[in-house]
Amino acid sequence: MTTLGAVAVTTATFLGMEFVAWFMHRFVLHGPLWFLHRSHHVRHPHRFERNDFFFLFYGSLSMLLIMSGAESHDFRFWMGVGIASYGTLYFFVHDVLIHGRLRFWRKSRSTYLRALNMAHKMHHKTTGRDGSEEFGLLWVSPRYFRLALRRPAPTRVLKSSR
Repeated sequence: MTTLGAVAVTTATFLGMEFVAWFMHRFVLHGPLWFLHRSHHVRHPHRFERNDFFFLFYGSLSMLLIMSGAESHDFRFWMGVGIASYGTLYFFVHDVLIHGRLRFWRKSRSTYLRALNMAHKMHHKTTGRDGSEEFGLLWVSPRYFRLALRRPAPTRVLKSSR
């Protein structure tokens, strides 16, 4: 496969994963697999939650595609790379930035990231299976951009060296 083809397949897969994630979240996680996803919508004292098992599905799919296409670096390999790339970004945006599961990134001055955070908080406004909105990860409804633009960005406070 040419370099351009590899970039095209990886990019298309990465972008397509946003639709897959939205669809799965809306119709499967808030549907028949709610018993696993519910753990993500309620407060709990545990470091991990049942919802974390979904990582295994997408991680396994990515790994299988990469392994099956590794010898020839065909489209399967680059699809696996696209899924892995989306999963990596998902982890940092969703688990680190939004939910603070690793506490090294607190506040963002980025309008996009603040809008994304607001949209996700609206998703978690309900703890039930029904009534949620904003099911995607990277796509943010324009109304949250407008809200983020109206609210001032957090200021950084530097500690005095004294």
